[in-house]
Parts: sequence; structure tokens; C-alpha cells
Amino acid sequence: MRIVFAGGGTGGHLYPGLAIARELVRLDPSVKPFFVGALRGVEREVLPTTEFPHLLLDLHPLYRPAIWNNWKTIRGAITSWRKIGRMVREERPALVVGTGGYAAGLMLGYAVVHKIPIVQQAGDSHPGITARMFAPWSRQIYLAFPEAASVFDFDLKDRHRLIDAGAPIAPPPEPLPDKAAARERWGFPATGGRVLLIYGGSQGSLVINKAVAEWVKGGIPDDLYVIWATGRGTYEQFKRLDSPRVRVKDYLSPISEAYAASDIALARAGAMTTAELFAWKIPGILIPLPTAAADHQSLNARALEAAGAAIHLPQSTLTAHELAKTVAGVLASPTRMNQLAERSALRARPFAARDIAERILALVSP
Repeated sequence: MRIVFAGGGTGGHLYPGLAIARELVRLDPSVKPFFVGALRGVEREVLPTTEFPHLLLDLHPLYRPAIWNNWKTIRGAITSWRKIGRMVREERPALVVGTGGYAAGLMLGYAVVHKIPIVQQAGDSHPGITARMFAPWSRQIYLAFPEAASVFDFDLKDRHRLIDAGAPIAPPPEPLPDKAAARERWGFPATGGRVLLIYGGSQGSLVINKAVAEWVKGGIPDDLYVIWATGRGTYEQFKRLDSPRVRVKDYLSPISEAYAASDIALARAGAMTTAELFAWKIPGILIPLPTAAADHQSLNARALEAAGAAIHLPQSTLTAHELAKTVAGVLASPTRMNQLAERSALRARPFAARDIAERILALVSP
């Protein structure tokens, strides 16, 4: 039984599909996941390294500022529609799972026209245009943020299709690793003080790194220990700041070793990042990427701050002074730290991928 996953462009639209697909195969080995994505997206590099067959197409987003470039979008859609048709004729899918982004739209459109059932995984607190456009035809929509429900215009009788599932991630081990032992592996004392994890995504963030560097040079609080992932591109620029209390790394692999030791994180506000943090019971100081599509990371950060699960620190206000003030304010109040940890744990959905896979199998079962 073939189930097609459509989405990509960015990791936030690809990795949820991979997590769900792997759970589907684990629950029912007869399922054959197949991925459809864009030649110009991150899936071009990621999908060939996975176990899943895939089709990469000449898909483009809508070019809003430079509308004259939309000829690429039209040309790519025409040729890609034909290729999707050939793939479907080879084996008609039982279901199409849309995971968002411009790479999902054409496959979802083809499915709607040819009466192939669809579901969607909506990854942000304010779902994008693709998710909203195909909502009327979606059997179910799996929300990473419960706040996203207000974006979809459904009748009350249809709202059962909106499912607060959480973001599909690789779940942490149960029970969580011993924190004292994890701290010692980083060279920190087993107890006392707090451990702050800093990372700006897989590529790092120069803006965040510069603010952190200035803060570290000025002196961090005595009761603080830092794990700082700079990203490979700028590691040489900051590696000299490594010390017994500030461990500077180019990349965290596996990142679970950092999660296991950390009490709080300074990170971007993508849905996958926050889902992983909360699954590990780590609250976040969130610095949204201002260039994210439709500024969705800012919307995520505001929603999580309103829920008491995170602190929103806009990049526009990020300085060493502001960073020092924010971190010191949290550390100075054990009550606030505990509240953040409790609220972030309430947002955790570590088994979202499994739960979504079970719902999908229920839909396609005879």
C-alpha cells in the first residue's frame, strides 16, 4: 500500500513526513511511503540518503515581489503534473499526506482532482497558504500548535478534523537520561547551577553568535554553564571562546547529548526545534528567524510565550546586554524557571509521529 508524502523546501516541511513515514512502516510493514518534493529544496540532499523512494520535481513557490519570475512556477507545474500522473499510474496511492510548503501544493492538487484522499500535517501556529488552501478537502489535519485551529475556517461539525497532535519528532528515550551524568560528560559539575544550550539551527546564526560572543567575553553568571553550537560556517570565528564553563562546538551530533544536560535553551522558534525542546522538558528563550516565510517563527514564539512555555526575544532587540539581562532574569527566579519547565512539559507531544501514523492507518484500513 503506497502512501505519498508531499512537502519540503525546508527541513520543517520534510522531517515531519519522514518521522511519520517511519512510524507507519514500523506499525504496518506493508505500507510503502513515497516522497514527492522539489528539486530546489532541502529534500534534494536529504531524500537520497533515506530508505524511501522519491520523486523530485521542478517546483517553485509563488514569486510575489518579482512576479515576472512566476513563469518558472507555471512551467514547473505543467511538467511536474505530468510526472505525478505517471507516478500515480504506476501505483495509485491510498492516501496523500501534505506536510506543507510550496513543494506540497501540486501533489495535493493532483490528489483532489483525481479523488485520492488527503490529510495534512500543519507545522506552525499560523499554517501557511498551502495548508489553508487544501483544508476543505483534508480528511484530517494534524496540528503542531493547538493555536493553529483558529486559522482554519471550519463549521463546528467539521472541527473534529482538526487534531492537536503535536509536531512529529524522534522521541527522546524513556526515561530521560540521567542529567547529572550528562553534565559530567560535558565537563560540568554533576549538580549546582544551570546549563544553557545555545544553537541557531543546523547552519547556526551569525547574529546570535555575535551577541553570545560579546556576552561571554563580558563574563557569564557564576552559576551558569553553556553548550554553544555555532554552526560549521562560523565555528573558526568563535572556537577560541571555548572554556571549562562554555563548551563551543561547530555542530551537535547527536544533539541528544546536549539536550540531556540542559535546563534551558536559546534557540530559533521553528516547530521542530520547539517540539524537541519540550519533549526533553527544556523551556526556551526563543529568537525567531525574521526571514522565515510569513514570519511564522515570530508567531510560534508569541504563542508559546502566551502559553507560559517560553520567552520571546526578537532578533531586532538582540544584543549582548539584552541577552545577559534575559538569562539573568530567569536564573534569578527559581519559581519562574520551574513554571517555564512545567508549561513547556505540558506542550510536549513526544509520540506525535506514532499517534499520527495510527490515525492514518485507521483511515486507509479496509
